[in-house]
Amino acid sequence: QAAFVSSYWRSGPVLNNALSGVDEALWDIKGKRANMPVYQLLGGKCRDSATLYCHASGRDIEEVVDNVRKFQEQGYRYVRCQVDVPGLLTYGSHSVSAAGRPVWEATPYCRIVPKLFERLRSSLGDEVELLHDIHERIPPIQAIGLAKELEKYNLFFLEDPFAPEDIDYFKLMRQQTAIPIA
Repeated sequence: QAAFVSSYWRSGPVLNNALSGVDEALWDIKGKRANMPVYQLLGGKCRDSATLYCHASGRDIEEVVDNVRKFQEQGYRYVRCQVDVPGLLTYGSHSVSAAGRPVWEATPYCRIVPKLFERLRSSLGDEVELLHDIHERIPPIQAIGLAKELEKYNLFFLEDPFAPEDIDYFKLMRQQTAIPIA
C-alpha cells in the first residue's frame, strides 16, 4: 500500500505491473507456507477447465493459415493470428530496413490484416475462433477503421486497439463497430 500511494506518479502502468508482480509473489509464498494451491486460498476450484488460445503467426498469409491448421489439429479452437508485413517491422517480425534499422508503418499493416482474415475465414470457415492483437501500434483513427473492416470476419476479439493515453477513443469505436474488444 505504501508503494502504491507514496510515489508522485501514482497508478501508472509501470508501477501497476511491478505491484501486480509483488502481489502474485506474495500469494505464491502464502500458498507454499499453507501447503495449498493459490486457487484454494482464493475460495477453491470453480471450474474443471479453462479455454486457451494460442498464437499463430507467419511470414506471409499462407504460413499463418498453415499454422492455424496445425493448432486446430492439436485441438485448439481459439487462435490469435498475426502476419508479417513484407519489408516492414511488425510485432514478432525481425525485418529491418535497408539501413539496417527496424521500420514500422501503420498503413501497410492496416492493408494486410484484413487480407489475412479474409483468407483465414475462406480457408477455415467459422469453426475456429480468430483473434488479433493490434498492440496499440497504430493511430486511433486507423484502429477504428481496421476494427470496422475486420467486423465482417467475426473475430472472437480484437486486442489492444488503443494506447492507454487514447482511452477516449473506445467510445468512438463502440459507436461505429460491434467487434469484441479485449
